[in-house]
Amino acid sequence: MKSVKLKKVDHGLSGSLKFPGDKSLSHRAIIFGALAEGISSFTNVLAAEDCVCTREAFESMGVQIHTSSSATLKVTGHGLLSLKPPKKEIYLGNSGTSMRLLLGVLAGNPFEARLTGDASLCGRPMRRVTDYLRQMGARFEGRDNANFAPISVFGGKLRGIHADLPIPSAQVKSAILLAGLYAEGETSVTEPFKSRDHTERFLSYFGAKLKQEGPRVSLTGGQVLKARSFEIAGDISSAAFFMVMAAIIPQAAITFQSVLWNPTRTGIADVFRQAGAEIKILRSGMDGPEPTADFSVTPCGLQAFEIQRKELPLLIDEIPVLCVLATQAKGRTVIHEADELRVKETDRIASMCANLSKMGARIKAEGNTIFIEGPTRLHGARLDSFKDHRTAMSCIVAGMIAEGETTVTDLECINTSFPEFFELLAKCGVKYQFIDTP
Repeated sequence: MKSVKLKKVDHGLSGSLKFPGDKSLSHRAIIFGALAEGISSFTNVLAAEDCVCTREAFESMGVQIHTSSSATLKVTGHGLLSLKPPKKEIYLGNSGTSMRLLLGVLAGNPFEARLTGDASLCGRPMRRVTDYLRQMGARFEGRDNANFAPISVFGGKLRGIHADLPIPSAQVKSAILLAGLYAEGETSVTEPFKSRDHTERFLSYFGAKLKQEGPRVSLTGGQVLKARSFEIAGDISSAAFFMVMAAIIPQAAITFQSVLWNPTRTGIADVFRQAGAEIKILRSGMDGPEPTADFSVTPCGLQAFEIQRKELPLLIDEIPVLCVLATQAKGRTVIHEADELRVKETDRIASMCANLSKMGARIKAEGNTIFIEGPTRLHGARLDSFKDHRTAMSCIVAGMIAEGETTVTDLECINTSFPEFFELLAKCGVKYQFIDTP
């Protein structure tokens, strides 16, 4: 089992970092390129396992995808109904985004396809998607009434629906909107409050007409998507680990280049401001459908912060590493009703509470709300990734400020989203050692 060992970083880190393409955008670039008419070209595509699963899924359905490098893709699309039945089941590894968005696409295609994944993905709930797609006319077979993969999709003629989501979810919203492209009439999705809006931006950028009124978005079926080309913005969820490093390690001087700066993804910036850390925007612009920014983070005396339930969709992936930040903030940090963390690659509330407690942090969960008292001097410990990439990387960041030596085990999971993580750590000056552990 691959593990990493590191000691406290007792000096300032520095570097100017450019991050691999955002995972959410990379998935959608492949999907929209495959469904559009014409040749789309994308650079800085994330070459992580999750996105490779999406690419291979569409290749198995006859889409030509040329890779001149691991981060550059040329996708030849022939329209919404050009996909061909896959000759075998589609394996999606650990990627929940791939499965949920593909369920929406396949719901409108007149053939049978079977989706599966690894043990973790096959234990994650899918009825939050399949129940709505059933209302539109698709049929599914799978465990617990198609709640768990493997799931067989029997797509075909769809009708539009008006879906009111009980909790905001970009993946559920995206699956319904993608199915809506194939449906007769209007399809709309209303959320209690707005989740990340990448699918809406991609739909508009590729030529679809949408209506957006507050937390409600709608489209009519039968629209034609046209090929587009652009560079994928750097992943802000990956940059988050380095942002926290810059905020908690004295004399750190890290600058961030061309990072996604979509308002539905910059909740971490709001948390930093609340905690008293300064984010200085050096440049702003647009890469394709998405805004980007260059910025720096200035270390300072951190104050406790509070994250409300309605704010979680804007930073759900950043919560594990924000727990590390909270251990160094003065006062009581509260992260309210983070139940969505329970159904990620692992139960991230449990994994972060267990690991940070081993390091001496004063952290506890009451129900789905997390409480962290700080600041606390952490000490090194042997920590478990729980086979979850964001838990693993957050624990490595915690190890950088812990007295003594920290070991984080079972690191293969990091490749699902951020295979360049250790390369960028080294570029900043972090020293670590890979080891094999039982």
